[in-house]
Amino acid sequence: MRVFTGIQPSGDLHIGNYFGSIKAMVDSQAENEVFAFIANYHAMTTVQDGARLSELTMQAATDFLALGIDPEKSTFWVQSDVKEVLELYWFLSSFTPMGLLERAHSYKDKVAKGISANHSLFAYPVLMAADILLYDVDVVPVGKDQIQHVEIARDIAIRFNNAYGDILKLPEFRVDENVATVPGIDGQKMSKSYGNTINIFGDEKAQLKTIKKIVTEAVPMEEPKEWRGCNVYNITKLFLDEDECLALQERYERGGEGHGHFKLYLAEVIWEHFRPYREKRAYYEAHQDEVRDILKAGAAKASEAARAITEKVRSVTGAAY
Repeated sequence: MRVFTGIQPSGDLHIGNYFGSIKAMVDSQAENEVFAFIANYHAMTTVQDGARLSELTMQAATDFLALGIDPEKSTFWVQSDVKEVLELYWFLSSFTPMGLLERAHSYKDKVAKGISANHSLFAYPVLMAADILLYDVDVVPVGKDQIQHVEIARDIAIRFNNAYGDILKLPEFRVDENVATVPGIDGQKMSKSYGNTINIFGDEKAQLKTIKKIVTEAVPMEEPKEWRGCNVYNITKLFLDEDECLALQERYERGGEGHGHFKLYLAEVIWEHFRPYREKRAYYEAHQDEVRDILKAGAAKASEAARAITEKVRSVTGAAY
């Protein structure tokens, strides 16, 4: 089965990225054909400093490799290195009703958060559809908030296929119900756009400082605490097995500890979980030419897969003559 995923290089990777997509992507490499890309075109909706975007792209590549993406098992590339995606984007635009884009939750949410409304932000779902449909993928692992983007890709593909025949495969989305939406330090979905993230890599003291900002209820230390709905608990449980979750619930219920204690525990859990990944990242950070070579090889594989679709699309639409 061909599995597809991507992430924007618009800032430091955070645990929402990890549990929302990266972990599933890495785990699926053993049994599936994984296509994983760094979505630097998409990142331009929020990052318009060219030097910074280039830096962030290499940072994301280094992070992905450190977290377990295996270029021997997966196709791993940078979006802008496969130009066919822009060509398919244009073809798909002719089959995308304005109303479909106007109903996109992501666009409305980002504008409501103060992100400047422009064409690239509005047309974001069409480019994402091109990303997905270009590689004949079967499954797209997503968080609950991203389901609509896969549905939009399917809608566009259906319209295209109705006009030209069975050209584009209709992908399915897959959601891990346990970790589909990772809460941020304010309880909303963890997102760089909202500034509520806990980074995977970086300084331990800075990470602890962020964790201490997690919003919690004011409850006297000696009283029991409610773990259900607690932002600290809901983040911590992502790292724990069933017995460890039960033990943490018991600590909440018996009282005698404040939310500050649970935040310190969360910081320890996160730091230890990512220890081996930090060591691997240090290697790739010191060997950036190796990272570039991996990305170039991945782009060549992705382009070969993309051409199989674009040649069909060009033929049926009349772009090839």
